[in-house]
Amino acid sequence: MQPRRRWPKWCCTSRRRLSTAPGRASRSTAGLQLRDPRGRWQCKETRRTAMVGRLEGKNALVTGGASGLGRASALQMAAEGANVAVVDMNEAGADSVAEEARALGVEAIVHIGNLRQESTIADAIAKCVDQFGSIEVIHNNAGWQAEVALHETSNEQWDRMVETNLTAVFWGCKHAVIAMREQGTRGSIINTASTLAVTADEMIAAYCATKAGVAGLTRAVALSYIRDGIRCNAVAPGDMDTALTQGYFASTDDPAATRAELESLSPIGRLADPAEVATVVVYLASDEASFVNGALFVADGGLTVKTY
Repeated sequence: MQPRRRWPKWCCTSRRRLSTAPGRASRSTAGLQLRDPRGRWQCKETRRTAMVGRLEGKNALVTGGASGLGRASALQMAAEGANVAVVDMNEAGADSVAEEARALGVEAIVHIGNLRQESTIADAIAKCVDQFGSIEVIHNNAGWQAEVALHETSNEQWDRMVETNLTAVFWGCKHAVIAMREQGTRGSIINTASTLAVTADEMIAAYCATKAGVAGLTRAVALSYIRDGIRCNAVAPGDMDTALTQGYFASTDDPAATRAELESLSPIGRLADPAEVATVVVYLASDEASFVNGALFVADGGLTVKTY
């Protein structure tokens, strides 16, 4: 019998040892523990004690922060010391995330509104600055998708996807840049793109177009404002295990088979936990990524490197 492998006690959300340095506060947070019992990587949420401070002194705003990747992003940034503003249409969900963030020892506010209206993000950023004194990080994350073939896509569906997935990101970048330049401090903009920014799916052409647009916008913003100390990057997730994904499975004739089929497409053999993708967002928000600008960070378990 081979001896059991002892995995090093690394916290994969911050790549730091679980011990707390002398003189530093500690905070119990939702993290990830990786294990490999059957030849493939698995992920489970656990509780950990993390070294605090990667985002200490920063104020962050997350759109679509009530659930999924937005929720994971807001809570992981709070766990690293950032005050957070949660923007969403789901008031109950946003309030819940803000309450969890406050329990981690930071300030948190909520702004409810439709991101298809420019005033929503403009007012949210102004509220963040008024409440916290500044804004250093924005995660433009909110999105919407309709699974429909191109020739059956209505103008209304096209407009909603463009306005939610691309125009709202443009507004978020625009008003964040204005606020950050007025402050005269460094800032980080993170946009949620998708693996479909660089690949395609025949049933969601409009969605693919919007996410490719987000990638292009990210590069343009990165070039335009780096001399002002403002970085802009994007994260491109693969399929994630969110409430929306589970809702899609439930709408099919055989939810279990549909899930298994989707998982089989990934070399890693499963869907991503949103918390795994949020670790990329936290890195891009932190000063550890000070030389990272205009990048598209793919977090898809190896899906886009497959050749067949």
